[in-house]
Amino acid sequence: MKKITQEQQVIETMRQTGGFATLRRLNEIVDFSTWKTKTPEATIRRIVQDSEAIFRIQPGLWALVEMRDEVLSKFNLKPGNQKSEEAFSHGYYQGLLVEIGKYRNQKTYVPAQDKGRLFIGQPLGSLADITELPSFTYEELKRKARTIDVIWFNARKMPSAFYEVEHTTDIKNSLSKFYELQDFHTKFYIVADVSRKREFEDKLNVSMFDPIHDRVLFLDYQRVASMYEGLTKIKDILW
Repeated sequence: MKKITQEQQVIETMRQTGGFATLRRLNEIVDFSTWKTKTPEATIRRIVQDSEAIFRIQPGLWALVEMRDEVLSKFNLKPGNQKSEEAFSHGYYQGLLVEIGKYRNQKTYVPAQDKGRLFIGQPLGSLADITELPSFTYEELKRKARTIDVIWFNARKMPSAFYEVEHTTDIKNSLSKFYELQDFHTKFYIVADVSRKREFEDKLNVSMFDPIHDRVLFLDYQRVASMYEGLTKIKDILW
């Protein structure tokens, strides 16, 4: 009987999960018992990156070439269609941030208007803890916070982190929201492709944002995906 290779094992596992999987999911369900390696997670990462049978949808999310059309249809993702790509990317990174927050024992929030947005086929509203803001401040400030893409709340129902996912939209709008919420003991994060980091820095360096300059951090997509992948290993990456 021909021995199944590690690559074939990963491919078969992905078939069983609908033709796609995050690296974290693969690390959870692939049977490593016969693998003669001390770093199976690194081996899986190498396999998905090198295999001609697997393609990347987003950082940390991979799919089988043989099931490309089926998977992309499931995600309502149309390559080359900016609107569908933006909707998918936005929901994907919101979902990753929600999952990371839940792992950190934070109560997670996404705006009510985003609860139907999908994270790998699941509505964000079914993943986040809440889609209605707790009464943590004045109504005027709640209006500013209500449209933030992801908020983490601590055990005292106070915000501990604000995240804005900026795929193509104007980063200045998010910085303006953060400016209005500066009196809370929290950090602020802009999540975007690494190609937008210079733009982020240029807009943050405008004098009006001096009060929050040292409190706003840039998280590129790859880093967010890596944090999600290594949830059992991270300590205080976002703190």
